[in-house]
Amino acid sequence: MERIICIVIGYIFGLFQTGYLYGRLHHVDIRQYGSGNAGTTNALRVLGKKAGIITYIGDCLKAVVAGFVIRLLFKEGHSEIIKLLVMYGGLGVVLGHNYPFYLHFKGGKGIAATSGMVLAFDWRLALCICAVFILVVVVSRYVSLASLIMMVVFMALLILGGQTGQYGLSPNGLYEVYLIGGAMTLLAFYKHKANIIRLLQGTESKLGEKKAGNMEGGK
Repeated sequence: MERIICIVIGYIFGLFQTGYLYGRLHHVDIRQYGSGNAGTTNALRVLGKKAGIITYIGDCLKAVVAGFVIRLLFKEGHSEIIKLLVMYGGLGVVLGHNYPFYLHFKGGKGIAATSGMVLAFDWRLALCICAVFILVVVVSRYVSLASLIMMVVFMALLILGGQTGQYGLSPNGLYEVYLIGGAMTLLAFYKHKANIIRLLQGTESKLGEKKAGNMEGGK
């Protein structure tokens, strides 16, 4: 029951669509421009750097706050599985972010929300995947590629940390953590399927490139 409650808590927090709400404040539905996505990268391309930064911070923090709420609610009676419950909450946040019911289930791709979940779960792991993401973006300028590599590294480090006793969970608890991490990784790849095709075809937009359909300068 606690697991279901945590997913619901996470989903509720995930419904806070930072990019969409920021766009609405500026009389723009960012889902009608650029990639049609409500996440950080599209907010950056459609509305500029300030919008991108605000969107990332908001989408990351909603997962952090969800994890904080879950710790407050369950740390006394379920301290032995609190990290597992935070993972369930993070899964809920990503689902709420990607599939918000009030926006006809058309949200973002969950990368910023995932980074917030990882931060709530283990800040050391969050630092590692953040460094990987930045490095890949700097070298390739492909945000989508950086996001996918980040998720693969996240999964690998998650298993490594679990197998070396970093999380204080039982074997069954670890398997659940791995399943949740695997589900989030697969979901990220599914949400990026169009990007993967463009990467393979060499037509994916790089960070900073102008693209038709955006708000500014005919991007």
